[in-house]
Amino acid sequence: MAGEPQEPSTGADDTVLQQQYLRALSSFEGIVLSQIDVKNALGDRLNYSIRAGLIILSVIAFSILILLLTLSSQINRISGVVGAMNTHFSAITLRMDEITENLASMEVQVAQLQSIEQSTATMQVEMEQIGTSMTTIQASVLNVGGHMAGARQNVENISLTMGAMNNEVQGMGAEMHRMAKPARTMNNIFPFP
Repeated sequence: MAGEPQEPSTGADDTVLQQQYLRALSSFEGIVLSQIDVKNALGDRLNYSIRAGLIILSVIAFSILILLLTLSSQINRISGVVGAMNTHFSAITLRMDEITENLASMEVQVAQLQSIEQSTATMQVEMEQIGTSMTTIQASVLNVGGHMAGARQNVENISLTMGAMNNEVQGMGAEMHRMAKPARTMNNIFPFP
């Protein structure tokens, strides 16, 4: 008789254990489903983040392309402007050379003013011999001699100034040629039409 009461308690224990097992199984299933939901949400966020990153990278790449095209067109324009400036400076240099030659001929002509001054002195002596009525003309000739000397000095100063300007313009032409070298190099590196 002692064995009979143990059978019902074993059946009840099995039922309780079965219920506990089912509860544990449903809890485990809920935990696994919640983990799957969390992983799906994280995967969706990761996909959205990757798509947003790709869109941002595409926008950045497009912006860089636009900047490169703009820079290339600007370099072409700068190269054209610098080339035109070099042409103008070459023309200016040629004209300054012509001016220098003209000033040299003017110096030769002004150098002849010394002989004119000597002739004027001779004329003064002769005018003194002519008479006292010509003293006014003598004073005028002396003034002309003084003005001629001043004009000669002024022309020499102008010649020196024009020579210095010619040197400056030639230096500017060489500097512009040197400044255009990086732009030509960039144009050779990025040969856009």
